[in-house]
Amino acid sequence: MNDVSFGSNMQVYSKIYLNKARDSKITIGDNFVFTSGEAFNPLCRNIRGCIYAPVGSVIQIGDNVGISSACIRAKERIVIGNRVKIGGDCILIDTDAHNLDYRIRNSGELDAQGRSIDSLSATSAPIIIEDDVLIGTRCIILKGVTIGARTVIGSGSIVTKSIPADCIAAGNPCRIIKCKLC
Repeated sequence: MNDVSFGSNMQVYSKIYLNKARDSKITIGDNFVFTSGEAFNPLCRNIRGCIYAPVGSVIQIGDNVGISSACIRAKERIVIGNRVKIGGDCILIDTDAHNLDYRIRNSGELDAQGRSIDSLSATSAPIIIEDDVLIGTRCIILKGVTIGARTVIGSGSIVTKSIPADCIAAGNPCRIIKCKLC
């Protein structure tokens, strides 16, 4: 598991792509379930899930978390709280992945370690998913977003800005539909 720290009773159904740099950190709590492809969840269209943690990044996943064929890619930091459910085919990415300046994207320039200046200079900001959040199928959670505790994100949403606790939010871009669920 490439120095991934994980708690008890972890269950990974089928195969996931795991790409972890040596100096990155991935920690997973107890009772983690990740279903991936192979018709475990028909809403995932048999897509294989992935966890990608390049140099210097941190991915923290709490206890009792369930994920279906999601792609979790951290350049900086992604934190997923306890009792979170992430629906099929979601993407969590804390970076633009490429520089917005076309000259840098097209330069082909590399740093001393042979890494692309394009991706290294891309803007990033942490993603925080607080406890008891439900994220529907095929959502995209972008850099700098915090989703407050007990919030529900509707299927197909693109979350570009933080959503407070105890809300239902959906859409592209994701907007609050109702707050104070209790």
